[in-house]
Amino acid sequence: MSLSHAVLTSLIEKSSSGYDLARRFDKSMGYFWHASHQQIYRELARMEAAGWIESSAAVDAGKTRKREYRVLPAGRKELKRWVGEESAPMDLRDEFMVKLRADAALGGLSLQDELRRRIDLHQERLAHYREIEARDFSPQRLGTRAARIHHMILKKGILYEQGSIAWGEEMLGVLGGA
Repeated sequence: MSLSHAVLTSLIEKSSSGYDLARRFDKSMGYFWHASHQQIYRELARMEAAGWIESSAAVDAGKTRKREYRVLPAGRKELKRWVGEESAPMDLRDEFMVKLRADAALGGLSLQDELRRRIDLHQERLAHYREIEARDFSPQRLGTRAARIHHMILKKGILYEQGSIAWGEEMLGVLGGA
């Protein structure tokens, strides 16, 4: 996947300025597809040059250079083309797993504190996801297909964090730290 497809999706959901898009991206797509604000701005320029999006001066721009971006038919066509492609499952690339392999090879490298720190981070993220779920996904707000899809994406994050916490706690026992 390229960043352009994530940006197209976000702009189809809601046309917005680059700044607003980057802020919204951090609070939604950013949980599973990270991009810096600079990357998003570069991608917007590239996508506009490709004819996938267009921009115009934002209504609230005043004397600034603030632009409002919206998706053009060519951008919708590109997103539909990309959605039709096969996508590979997520690859796990985790430096801590290599450290654990090093511990298995060398023995006694005292990774328990780092593992506890990681468990704490997963617990914080899980609590954040649960707050989002309680705020945005009450049964009466799940009436549309789009809302149910968004909820299922969030549930994948919840299940990932729960699994990471359970695995970490079990690994603490293996490392002798429980």
